[in-house]
Amino acid sequence: MGGMSDDPKPQKQKPWSDIDLNRWRDYDEIKTDSLWLYNNRASGDGHRLDYHGNYIPQLATQLFTRYSKKDEIVLDLFLGSGTSAIEAVRLDRRCIGVELKPELVAYVRSKIDSRQLDNRIHLLQGNSAEPAVVESVQHTLRLMQAELAQLLILHPPYADIIRFSDNTDDLSNATTTEAFLDGFQAVAKNGYDLLAPGRFAALIIGDKYAKGELIPLGFWCMERMNRVGFKTKAIIVKNIEGNEKGKGKDANLWRYRALAGGYYIFKHEYVIIFFKPR
Repeated sequence: MGGMSDDPKPQKQKPWSDIDLNRWRDYDEIKTDSLWLYNNRASGDGHRLDYHGNYIPQLATQLFTRYSKKDEIVLDLFLGSGTSAIEAVRLDRRCIGVELKPELVAYVRSKIDSRQLDNRIHLLQGNSAEPAVVESVQHTLRLMQAELAQLLILHPPYADIIRFSDNTDDLSNATTTEAFLDGFQAVAKNGYDLLAPGRFAALIIGDKYAKGELIPLGFWCMERMNRVGFKTKAIIVKNIEGNEKGKGKDANLWRYRALAGGYYIFKHEYVIIFFKPR
C-alpha cells in the first residue's frame, strides 16, 4: 500500500544555528522578545560571581544557542573572567578569548578542563585594539582549521565606572568618553575583520552618569559598531539584578541621591545584536 511515509521531516535550520525551525514550538527556553529578566545569576559548571563586571552565563546560553552551531568558534575580545569560554565548553562550542590582564588569562585557564585548553578553547593575552591581536587570533584560527570566527562577543568596560587595572591600554582608564569610544571602535573593527560574513555579533553594554548627565554609552557604542560596518539587528534590554554583589545598606542612599538629583538608578543594560553583511 503506497502513500504516507513515517520518515520525520528533515531539519529546517538557518546557517547560523542548530535550531530546527520545524520544531520551533519546542524551544521555550530560547528568548525571542526584547526584555530579558533574570532574578539571579546562574552558577555551576565553573560559573561564579568572582569578578566584578563579568556578564551572566544566561546571556551566553541565549546568544550561543541562537547564533552559533555546535563546534563553531566564538570570539570574545573582552574575555574577563571567562564566561564565554566556560559556556563554550558546556554548549560544545569552541572559543578564542582575548584578555588584556595576564593574571586573568591565567585564572581562566585554571577554570577550563586541560583537555579543552589549547585545543577547543584558546586564551590569548593582549590588547584587542591592536593589530598584533588580529594576527594572534588569525594564527589561532589556522590552528583550529578555520579562517574566521562564527560569533563575536563584546563586553567592554562601561567606560570608567569600574577601573579594572592601572594599564593605560585598559578602556576603563580612558581619560575621556571620546577616547573610550575610539578605543572601543578599534576593537570592534578588529572583531569585524575576524568574523565570517553573514554572522552575528553581540555587544553587552550599559550607560553611565557623569556630572549630572546621562552618558548613553550603549547607543554610542552601537553607532561605533555601525561605523566599522556592522548592521544592527536588535536591541535587548536586560535587568542587571543578580549580577551585583549587592548594595546592602547603600541602597537607600542611592534612592536618596536619585530623588535629590532628579535621575533614575540604572536597573538595566543592553544586549545589542549586529550582523556582518555578506
